[in-house]
Amino acid sequence: MAENNTLILIPARMAATRLPGKPLLDVAGRPMIAHVVARAKESRAGRAVVATDSADIAAAVTAHGGEAVITRADHPSGSDRIHEALEKLDGAGAIDTIINLQGDLPTIAPDDIRAVLKPLNDAAVDIATLAAIIRKDEEQTNPNVVKIVGSQIGSDRLRALYFTRATAPYGEGPRYHHIGIYAYRRTALKRFVTLPPSPLEIREKLEQLRALEAGMRIDVAIVDSVPLGVDTPHDLEAARHALAGQIA
Repeated sequence: MAENNTLILIPARMAATRLPGKPLLDVAGRPMIAHVVARAKESRAGRAVVATDSADIAAAVTAHGGEAVITRADHPSGSDRIHEALEKLDGAGAIDTIINLQGDLPTIAPDDIRAVLKPLNDAAVDIATLAAIIRKDEEQTNPNVVKIVGSQIGSDRLRALYFTRATAPYGEGPRYHHIGIYAYRRTALKRFVTLPPSPLEIREKLEQLRALEAGMRIDVAIVDSVPLGVDTPHDLEAARHALAGQIA
């Protein structure tokens, strides 16, 4: 998939309930959002732009050599925010693939950002995402660890049947930890943001279920490890420790 036809969009906002101002919190001498932009650039998967409603976030991104676009403040989800950003940045429609990269994954491997594009080589796939095998027992039952139930269609790929906070599937065998990065065909993103929230999405609090309930196909590339998602003060300290050796 050509780099010049792919746009990496990183939605970021200040209103995080557990870590207010999360994108601007210092991690190894830089705002957390600057680390995510750096990982995106290193992936060479496409142009990387932060989509935000905050002038402070935009200023921090540009101060560290990144690019940002200001979006409305009333978006209900990151998907809606990146769709607005896409239309602002590429109203002519040259971009055909969009990567939605969460702004709280400062340790994500650049190769994993590229890996999310692989399932889209299959024309039947609308949306692609990532997962890794759960290896820690406590994650099996943790509702904050989203699991993917899917059909194996290759050694490193699943077709997603369901996403859940429950311990699933039942029985012996691997379970998969969902990683919050998506690659959309432009047409799929446009359709997705027009759909109303679905019953299972509301029940599980998982936006991707809206796509499955609407009959859209999501395939999953399996990678080796889960990047650290920063949602709590404990996560923030872990990210600071992991990235402490980097030059600010």
